[in-house]
Order: sequence, then C-alpha cells, then structure tokens
Amino acid sequence: MALVSAEELQLELDMFGIPCQDESVLDKMVEQCICYRLQADEMLHQWVAYSSTNDGLKLTIDTLDQFEHEILKKRNRSKQGFRKDESHSRTRDIHTLQDLIKAEEEEETLLDAYSTPAKGSQKRALTTPEHPRSKRSTALLASPGLLLSPASFSPSTTPSQKYSQRGGKGEVVVTFGAVQGTRWVGRKNPGAGVQLELLGGPEDSLHCSYKYMFQRLRDIRNVLTEKIEELGENLRTHFSIEEFSPVSLPAQDSITVLGQVCCDGNGKLNAQSVLLEAGPEQGGQQVPVDLAELKEYSLFPGQVVVMEGMNATGRKLVASKLYEGVPLPFYTSTIKMETDEEPMNVLVACGPYTPSDSLTFDPLLDLISIIIRDRPDVCLLLGPFVDSKHEQIEKAQVTETFEAIFSRCIESIVDGTKSVGCRLVFVPSQRDIHHHFIYPQPPFSLPNLSKDQAQRVTLVPDPCTLLIDGVTFGVTSTDILFHMSAEEISCGTGSDRFSRILKHMLTQRSYYPLYPPVEEVNMDYEKFQSFGQMSLTPDVLIVPSELRYFVKDVVGCVCVNPGRLTKGQVGGTYSRLLIQSSNTSEDGKRVSPCLTAQVVKI
Repeated sequence: MALVSAEELQLELDMFGIPCQDESVLDKMVEQCICYRLQADEMLHQWVAYSSTNDGLKLTIDTLDQFEHEILKKRNRSKQGFRKDESHSRTRDIHTLQDLIKAEEEEETLLDAYSTPAKGSQKRALTTPEHPRSKRSTALLASPGLLLSPASFSPSTTPSQKYSQRGGKGEVVVTFGAVQGTRWVGRKNPGAGVQLELLGGPEDSLHCSYKYMFQRLRDIRNVLTEKIEELGENLRTHFSIEEFSPVSLPAQDSITVLGQVCCDGNGKLNAQSVLLEAGPEQGGQQVPVDLAELKEYSLFPGQVVVMEGMNATGRKLVASKLYEGVPLPFYTSTIKMETDEEPMNVLVACGPYTPSDSLTFDPLLDLISIIIRDRPDVCLLLGPFVDSKHEQIEKAQVTETFEAIFSRCIESIVDGTKSVGCRLVFVPSQRDIHHHFIYPQPPFSLPNLSKDQAQRVTLVPDPCTLLIDGVTFGVTSTDILFHMSAEEISCGTGSDRFSRILKHMLTQRSYYPLYPPVEEVNMDYEKFQSFGQMSLTPDVLIVPSELRYFVKDVVGCVCVNPGRLTKGQVGGTYSRLLIQSSNTSEDGKRVSPCLTAQVVKI
C-alpha cells in the first residue's frame, strides 16, 4: 500500500471545497491514514460523511480526534473481526500474501524512521550477506518461476527435515522375477507407439462425473442379489453341482447351499458370528454357520460362497466343505505382437506426494527426476495428489484453492516429463480432497491441458482395467487390502494374508468385494455393478496400500503394492515393471507378460 502524502490530502480537500490552512491538521490526517490503512480519497469520503451528519463540523485537531474516536476506531475493530472470520473461510493466493508482506515492510520502515533504536528493539535488519532476508520473505517474494514450482503451495515452505535426511535412496526392497542384468530404461522413444486405452472402450467405462446419493435400499438389494446369482451359477457349472438347497430347510442328508457371508452383529466377523444369507431363489433367509468341521477356510463379509453340510433343524448349518470361487480367464489379444520387440518399462507410484509435516512436493520432484533418468514408457500415478489427511489441509493452512494446487501439481508432472515423452496415467483417490468422494470414482477433469499435453495424458476412473500394448492392468487406488485385512478370518490355509485377499478379489471378480464397505468408502451400488467389477483376470493388478509393499504372483496374476511415495514424514517407495507381451510359450501354456518387477525406495 502506497503511503499517503499531505499534498494528496490537500488536493482532495480542495476538490470538496473544505478550507484547511493548518499544517498540523494535515499531519494529523496523514497519521490517521497510515494507522487505519486509508487512501486519501477514502479518508475524505469518511470525513465528509461524518461532518455532514454532525451539522457541518469544521476541520480542526479536536474534531479529527472526535472523528477518530467515533468512526475510525470502530471501523478498524469491525474490519479486524471480519478478517479474523474470513481467514477461516477464505484461502489467500500467493500474490495477496506478497501484498500484505510489502505493506508490513513499508509500515516497519516508516516506524523505524520515527523511532530511536533501543536495546533489544524489533527493528528490521539490513539485508546483507551476513544478515540475509528472512526465510518467510524470501519464500513468498520469490521469482515468478519459483512461484510455479510445487514447493510454494503452503505458507510454511520449510522442507521436511526427516524426508531430506532419509537413508537408503534408490534401495531395492522387493524383487520379482529374473532381474540380473536388467536395464531399467524405456524404449528408444518412450511412449511412442504405446497403445494405451481403457479395456472395452470409453462407452463401457466411467468417463465423467455422475449424480449420487440417490440410492434406494431396493436397488442395493437387487445388485447384491444379482452378484450372488451370477457367481453362484459360475460355481455350480464349474463344480458340476446339480442344484442349491434353501439354507433354512431342515434336512437329514448333506445339502449344498449358496449364499453371501455376513456377520450376526455390528462387530468384527469371527468364527462364531458367521451367517450365510441366501439369495431370493433360495429363500432369502439367514442361517448361522458352524465352521468347526472345516479344516481350512478364509471368509470375509460380502463373500459369495457355496457350502456343503448338514442342517438337521433348519436353524444352523454345520459346514463340512467350502467351494472356492473361480477366477475369470485372462485377456487374449487378437493382434499378433512382435516377440522381438523391446520390453516396456512401466513406473507405478501412489500418493501422497508430500511429507505429512510439510506441503513441499519434494518427493514428487524426486520422482520426476527418476522418470527423466530412467525414461519409462508409461507412468501410472495414483492419488491422492492433494491429500485430505494432510495436517496442513486439515487445519486449512494452505494458500490456494485445492483445485489450483492440484492443477499446478499436474502441470509440474506433465511439463517436467516433457523431454521424456512418456505416457502419463492419472488415477484419482478417495483421499483427493478436491475430487468426488464416491466409489466408483470418476476420472479427473483437466480442461487447461494443451493439445500436445493431452496426447500424453490419460485420465481414468477408480477402479479401472487398462489395456497397454496388449497387456491388461487392473488398477484401484482404494486401500482394499487394508479394509479386508481388518475383516477377513481364516484357519489352516497355509498362505499369507495378502495372497488370500488378492485371491478373493480375483475369484469374487470385483475390485471391492467387501460388504458392507468401511465407513470411509461411499459406495454407489448401481455404478459399482457396472464399473467396479472385473470383466477378466488382469495380467497385472495394482493395489496400493498403507500395508507393506510387495510383488506377488496370485493364480497367474502379478499383484503389486508399490507402497506410498511418502510414509508420514519420511520417504516411501515406488514400483517399476518390465512388460513383454507374449501370450503363450512353445508348449502352449500362458506366460506372464511381467518379466520382472521391483519396489524401490524414493
């Protein structure tokens, strides 16, 4: 804010025809303008209004004191109260903060000119090499180029100490397949000629936002019923079962029943609380299940199963055999791929892309450096990009709108990888604060991308199945591993929990087979029926989670948890895969297109 001079005030007084020959009156008005942050014209408007309502008061030192007491002080108090309220509801942009700091510096300079420096005074230090400008001023009065960097989204731009001091950068923590002598670089022209699309085309995929919160219980029941009937028919055909009996019909012989696993209360599922709920064709009733005779089992709420056992009273089923689900077939390409073609390098990373104690995007900048170094053909980047669980976002300490932070974050990725030319795939997350909080989640909208940028960028929903050079990738950013780990019960299976859950996903043919879902997942069941199911078993399944990273082969599908790029205040991990499309070997058996994979520390 420019300082008001006596000459400006005199011009304004002359314009209104107010006589003023006393310089002390002008000095007093200049002082009031500075103290109450008024321009010359604002000061005169306030004075004329006050004078007119008080029978044309003359302009003197005494009347100015009276004017200050009755008008200016009250105006300042109400303005401060408004600013206090507004600070909680409005996000300032970076330029507003610059203006405020400049105004503060001008006031400090003016006050310093009138005051005598005392010992321990708060006078501004001169900016010299020995006394550099404060970090706050340096960060916010930076060049326009720096303002566009992801490190300027927060007023607290101090980099995370724990992240910058992390150890083990570039350390490989998980290895899958034969990696000896592997060169983790893309093809000669990364991204060029890569065929990347949603499986089934746009018409069979969720490609735009939709209206939600209009579900009826009847519609949800219909979706669940159809799921039971569809999976039940597949199980009946596969295991050559003649027919299913009603679950609550008393019978002295062994019966085979179809239903969905659920819990008898609101608590966590356990071996004593298992119920089997049948579809309408089998009576639609619930019956408790005794699992004591089963040597091994793995169950979770929402799982569609076929059980064999005795139900002598019609009130409890004593299960003696459990039929597991059957996964769908893999994708078979009708186009003959060249076997001598170079392997495709795919990089997979999942947010958050900032440490929890700072909104500086240092991990993202490090990831961009890795992309430039390794030159992958495809980068699968999963949200959250603007994490709703970040401390500074929860406390409303950001300096821009969430949409602006996200747009600049994406622009930084797209522009930063321009020299590489790789294909970029962006997957939204339930934790992206600026996006629709619903599952299935529609893709991001980026209307500001240029035509050249849009050719490299693919925006997909969560979940989705991608077809990349004849290889199918199942992708979801929702932490289904974490959600199902808390609900699944097992006995005598001999396999690890991750493998069991992943197998459940593939045999239940769903990206989110858990029912009811956890509280933080808002499920739209009609859209979920259309866009949340697997139409085939993917060659590669990407399932990022808060749980420990891994790469596993589960019933022929390579399942990858790349971990998160940041874990709290420290660095996390990302994953890289080498993909060679070849459907069959010499003896006719299917060969996994994933040659090798690694999980690497950022």
